[in-house]
Amino acid sequence: MGLSEGLLNPTKKAMVINDCCNMIEEQLASKSGMSGIALKTAFAALKGVKPGYIPYVVEQILPQCFTALDPIWSEGVQKGDPIEYLNANRSQTADALLGVTDARAKNAKRQIVRGTYEKFRGSAKKHVEEAVPDLAKVIENYTKS
Repeated sequence: MGLSEGLLNPTKKAMVINDCCNMIEEQLASKSGMSGIALKTAFAALKGVKPGYIPYVVEQILPQCFTALDPIWSEGVQKGDPIEYLNANRSQTADALLGVTDARAKNAKRQIVRGTYEKFRGSAKKHVEEAVPDLAKVIENYTKS
């Protein structure tokens, strides 16, 4: 069973989305300095696109994100600890996730979304790599037997 099937079943989907949104908020809160202020401002602008925009986007991209992570997850299962494997392979994990968001941003109809993403894309990998342990915890919460 792939991550999408396991994590997005009807009994878990809303909880996974909520936990991912909370993880994003916590990651943003941990940012400091000028780059942190810029990220927080950009995120506030995206939240202002329409009420519930961030949870909507998370819900839309999670299936593709989990599909993109499936090969890494499967390797981790073979090695015995998929959560630790995601953490140990943060760069590969970040690349897989950014491939999904790159495609999504490229096709975004709203200029504010596309423009904001393009402005921060250069530093995105570092931020996504920093978030991998927290994402791994979310995944672990819903994949434990």
